[in-house]
Amino acid sequence: MYKVFVNEKKLSLSRFPETADKKLCYENSTTLEIAVDLLENTSCPEINVYHENIDKLWYDFLQLFKNIEAAGGIVENKNGEILFIKRMGKWDLPKGKIEKGESPKQAALREIEEETGLNEVEIGDFLKNTYHIYTEKNGEKILKITHWFCAKYSGNETPKPQIEESITETAWKNKHTVKQEIIGKTFKNIELVLGKYFADLKIRTSF
Repeated sequence: MYKVFVNEKKLSLSRFPETADKKLCYENSTTLEIAVDLLENTSCPEINVYHENIDKLWYDFLQLFKNIEAAGGIVENKNGEILFIKRMGKWDLPKGKIEKGESPKQAALREIEEETGLNEVEIGDFLKNTYHIYTEKNGEKILKITHWFCAKYSGNETPKPQIEESITETAWKNKHTVKQEIIGKTFKNIELVLGKYFADLKIRTSF
């Protein structure tokens, strides 16, 4: 199943019907256009589009948008704390667009270093992909695909926000603080990434 966020509302694409406020059986690309329109322009909070051929469903979905790829990471320090940035008034994880010739892993490392000013960062295992849709000023709809990685920081520098990228603050948060201060107050995709990260670490959480 794929989870795509539209204005922080969830569009799930699955092989079988899932629990959701509204379900649509996929017939053609118009089904997907209707689903996105409902999430953008009505109060409907969640839609599930399903089709037995999930690969075809996802392929057809990708064709509706300009696809932009990005990469980022969950950076953990020697104390087991996770590095967050504050952008647009919300806590976020360091990430950015993949440049021409870069692999997702290379882009994740570069973006972490640029957005936090840290150097002794080592990128580890792939974590998951997240997806969200937004509209450019010219009306073009974008599907951003973000590749997330685990990362370790072994140095002693103080992270510094990249002001020119609208980052106003950087902070290390322990796992308890993440649960208390971040979950429910950040972007839905970030919650998915954190949930996967903690699940992989086999840490008991409620998110």
